[in-house]
Amino acid sequence: MKAAVIVFPGSNCDRDLAVALELVTGRKPAMIWHRETELPAGTDFVGIPGGFSYGDYLRSGAMAARSPIMKAVSDAAGRGVPVLGICNGFQVLTEAGLLPGALMRNSGLTFVCRPAHLTVENSQTLFTQRYERGEEIVIPVAHHDGNYQADAATLERLEGEGRVAFRYAREVNGSAHSIAGIVSESGNVLGMMPHPERAVEGAHGNTDGRRLFEGLLESVAA
Repeated sequence: MKAAVIVFPGSNCDRDLAVALELVTGRKPAMIWHRETELPAGTDFVGIPGGFSYGDYLRSGAMAARSPIMKAVSDAAGRGVPVLGICNGFQVLTEAGLLPGALMRNSGLTFVCRPAHLTVENSQTLFTQRYERGEEIVIPVAHHDGNYQADAATLERLEGEGRVAFRYAREVNGSAHSIAGIVSESGNVLGMMPHPERAVEGAHGNTDGRRLFEGLLESVAA
C-alpha cells in the first residue's frame, strides 16, 4: 500500500500514524507537507493525523482545510482513494466538506485523554471489515473539540445510511448520538476522534486499533 500522511504546522501525531502504517504494511508512508499541491503518483491511501493544526486558531481544522494540499486530497477522495482523518484530521475533513457535521468543544469544556470504549456500528466499510458489528473495542482519545454535532436531517441520514462507523459505548464528550466516527456517502472517507494508531502493538496496552489498518490494507490490495 502506497500511503501518504499529510503534515500541517501543529500536527503532533503524524509520526504515530506513520509508524502504525509501516508496522502493518511493511512500507514507510510518504510524509507530505501541507504546502505541497500534489500527492505522490500512485498514492492509494491518505492519512490526516491528529494534533493541533495551526494551533487550533479560528476553529479546529479550519485553516488546515484550506491548505494547498487539501485540493489534492479532495480530488483523491473523489476518485475513491481511501482517506482517514483521526482526531484533528476528522476536524479537517468536516471543515473541508469531505464529511458532514462539525466538531465542537467537549460538553464538559475540558480536554479528555483516556481509553474510550467504542461500539463498532458498521463492519462493512473499507476500514472496519476486520471488526464484528456490535463489537466493543477500546481506543484512546485525546481531544478538547471532539463533540460531534450535525442538524437533525444529517443525523437521520447518517443513521439511515449506516454511515456511523463507531459510537462511544460510554459518555466521552457529548457527541450527538454518541458518534465517534463516520464515513462519507461513498464509504471511502472515514473521520474518527479516537486514535487507532495508538492501539496497534502490545506496548500500547491493547491492539484494537490494528485491525482498522489491517482491514484497510486488505481493501486496497483487493
